[in-house]
Amino acid sequence: MPISDGLDTSDDTLRALQLILTAWDEGEESGVAPELMAYAAIFAAMTDLVTLFGEDAVAKMARSLERRVQLGEFSLQQSRH
Repeated sequence: MPISDGLDTSDDTLRALQLILTAWDEGEESGVAPELMAYAAIFAAMTDLVTLFGEDAVAKMARSLERRVQLGEFSLQQSRH
């Protein structure tokens, strides 16, 4: 089910996410391992962000990711630690 079902599809962020998720599904359906899709997505995102905002800004953003990951911001299910 598309992530945008029932949501405002005029939102560019949601449209972009739906495009990425569709490409991800196509990659998995063609046999690409999910972790390889993840690494490729991170690489593509980081190179674009560096081009747009510069290395210092992206490095600062990347440093903030550790805490956000630890707080569960990117977890779809709560882990049992």
